[in-house]
Amino acid sequence: MSNRYETAVEGVTLRFAAEDDAATIFGFIEELADYERLAHEVVTDVDQLGESLFGGQRVAEVVLAEDEGEPVGFALFFSNFSTFLGRPGIYLEDLFVRPAERGRGIGKAMLGFLAGLTVERGCGRLEWSVLDWNEPAIGFYETLGARAMDGWTVFRMTGQALEDLARK
Repeated sequence: MSNRYETAVEGVTLRFAAEDDAATIFGFIEELADYERLAHEVVTDVDQLGESLFGGQRVAEVVLAEDEGEPVGFALFFSNFSTFLGRPGIYLEDLFVRPAERGRGIGKAMLGFLAGLTVERGCGRLEWSVLDWNEPAIGFYETLGARAMDGWTVFRMTGQALEDLARK
């Protein structure tokens, strides 16, 4: 079975990251931290990241978006659990598309892939947090059917919205 998944975005494929992608992922984390004005909070390094993602006890997964083989974005996620649903979920820790590549549908393709994975794995929801000042991201997520949780800055996608996005 192929590790590459075609998207509706011309030339862009998605694939699960492998151990030799640790430096690329770390680079994306640094770019994201700069964008979020949080570069001072990045304390990990490539080795620690590689151990966490690909070592003996893997704690998260990464999907890379590539345009003609060049990395242009990433999504890092892990399993969580809802006691109220009694089912696992997927928590999207980071989603980042390089600024020059935004507006092409790459972020939507990655979220659609994760929605499909959420459904495929029998999870009850896909959720994430967004900085309250990031209005472009908030607007984007809302157009996909995600909703802000009252009292939280967490987005959750379930039910029909999750099913709809999974099919796109």
